[in-house]
Order: sequence, then C-alpha cells, then structure tokens
Amino acid sequence: MFIATKDKSLVTTTTGALPRPSWYTENLRGAPLSHGFSRLAYREQHFDCLACHCATQQRAGIDIFVDGDTRLDDDVAGRSWVSYATERMSGVGQPRVEVPPAGFMKDKGPGDIMWEVIETRMTPPVEGKITKSWLELDRAYKAMAPMTDKPVKVGSISAQILALMLTDIYYKDRLALLNDMSDALNKDYHALADAGAPLVQIEEPAIHQVISDPNQPIKLDKWVEAFNREVAGLRKKTEVWCHTCWGSPAAQRVASRDQSYKAALPYLDQLDVDVLTFEGAFNRGMDFEAIGKGVSKDKKIALGVISHRTLQVERPEEIADLIRLALKYVEPERLILTSDCGFGRQGISRMHAFYKMVALVRGTNMVKKELGLPETHIPATDRKISMVPLA
Repeated sequence: MFIATKDKSLVTTTTGALPRPSWYTENLRGAPLSHGFSRLAYREQHFDCLACHCATQQRAGIDIFVDGDTRLDDDVAGRSWVSYATERMSGVGQPRVEVPPAGFMKDKGPGDIMWEVIETRMTPPVEGKITKSWLELDRAYKAMAPMTDKPVKVGSISAQILALMLTDIYYKDRLALLNDMSDALNKDYHALADAGAPLVQIEEPAIHQVISDPNQPIKLDKWVEAFNREVAGLRKKTEVWCHTCWGSPAAQRVASRDQSYKAALPYLDQLDVDVLTFEGAFNRGMDFEAIGKGVSKDKKIALGVISHRTLQVERPEEIADLIRLALKYVEPERLILTSDCGFGRQGISRMHAFYKMVALVRGTNMVKKELGLPETHIPATDRKISMVPLA
C-alpha cells in the first residue's frame, strides 16, 4: 500500500542510521526502550537527538525523514544494529567472545578492519525456541512522529541476517530458526504499523548475500518464503520497504566492489513489499539497467545516489547525472532517491551527513526542473534565511 510515496515522483530520503551527537552518551544496554524512556537522562538525550535529526533533515529538504536509529547503542561499528534485536528476543543467550565465522572473512584476520568489526559483534547463541521479540518500534516511531509533519521511516534488521549470524545450538536447522524469528519480528512490525507509521523498512534479505554461496543450506526460494512470512499482512496497513546493500559497519563494504544484484533480482522481485532499495552511488549505477528491467512495475525502486562510505560530499551535478541514468530504466513516479546505506554505524560525521543530504536534494531538484516537476525548497540553501550577514 503506497502511503508515504503515493502520487509522488523523485522522493528523497536516506536509509535510516544517522550519526549520533557527541553529547548523546546514554545507552540502553539491553533494557527495553520503554525502560529507557522512564530514565530522565536517557529520555532527555534520546528526544533531543531526535529533535536534532528532524532539524537536520528539515534544513536539507528531505522528503521522508528517518529516526536515525536513535534507539541503538553507541557501539563499535554499529554493533547495536544486530544486538538491539538479539538482546530483545526470547531463546537468545548471552554473547560469546570468540570471532564467529563469516564467509567474507576467509582472507582476513587480525590487522584487518573487518576482523575488528566481526570480533566486536560477540554473536550470541540460540539456546531456546524463538517465540517473541520486544523491539518496541512503535514507541520509537511515536517518539519522533510528533516532531514533524513529514513521513517518518523506522527500520530494523531482518530475521534473515540474524539467521546467518547467530550460533544455533537449539534448532540445528537454520530454516526452522529463520521461520520462528520471522514470525516473532512480524508482530513487532505490525505494532509499528498499528501505531500509524506510514512506512516500515525491513533491512536486508539474505538473498543477494548468499546467492553465490554453493554451501548455503537454505534454498533461495525458502529465503523468499521466509521474508514474506516476516512481512505478512503489513501491506494492508502500511507501505513496506525492503532495504538491500553491500555493507555498512564502520562504513565498510563486505562484498567485492563489482558485486552485482543481477542474479538475485528474480528472487528479490518476489518479495511482498512496495519498495526495494539498492546501492547505486558506490558502483556508479552499475546495476541500474538490470534493476529497472528486473523489478516489477507494481513496486517502486529506491536507488542510492549518495555514498555512506566516502567523506567526499558528492556534487549536486554528479548526483543529477546518476538520477538521469536511473531514469533511463525507472519511471519518475517509481523512483526514490536515497543513500546507499545509513550514515551511522561509526561512519561519517554529522557535518558530512548533513551536506550529503543537501547535495542529494540539490541534485534531485536539477532533474526535477528538467522534467517540469515542482522543486523542493531547501532551507539550508535559501539565502534569505541561511546567510549570516558579515559584521
């Protein structure tokens, strides 16, 4: 169900994570979000951080706001993207200290940044049946929604990535584990939709990550079925997004530079979602043609045209060129412009994130003008209100 993007062309947004202010020192450390909101210091810092994120996106002219993943702890390389879910899910034990195996770590070891990223994940084991989770995404949404009239996007790690990462002691069957986690998280997403959220973002199906792994025990069609189980019933209530990328911890890519979505597109297109997101900035639109031809017309496509991995702020002209390339294969009313992934996860600074967002909207406005579409007002570039007179 299109809600946030209905009847809109060339909508702008970002993926989800935004850099935390340096003064935001409070963390949940496994406590429910509602418990954090009952503590004065945490509540004040969390809500003030949300206000900062709102102001930044408003100044940049962004169409769909994100909550910046403000509920996540300030951990190494964005560890809390994973641990926020595992710390709030039945059947999951305490984290282990050994480095868990990962397919992309075969040629890496101490001295490699991704070794440190994986080492600090301290992936916990599954010790019992997964029956419920308590992510309280509805509370995260309600904390920010009153701060803006813009649609607010809240996202969360998928059961698919968790099923790949967790050590399975209880199930001894990855598909059974995947399905139970999918059912548990589905209830959290429905609570978010029932709270009035105009869109829900599920982050990372495993399909494009595992498609080239001949030893993967779960067949691709089963990954599709499990993802659709995770989002079952949501499209009747809200707009459902599925985010895909090639990695963001510490702004690192976990796949090779030339990794392509092409082989995964027939499976990604079967996902029961309204919007599919793809990286595009980092590889300069390498897959735009395949994506445009491979995704069904009933879905919208969000393409990354700014990178979360580079400190260099893209020029608006550079972004406009990428958008023009995308428009060769995707209609304006189906095209959403975004970042490749989130700006948090111990990546870039608040300043870099802000100016990248401004550049995103400026580049989009260039193309909107060419197409005769209304341009978006960017307060940060409005000389009447942004220029400080010299003394």
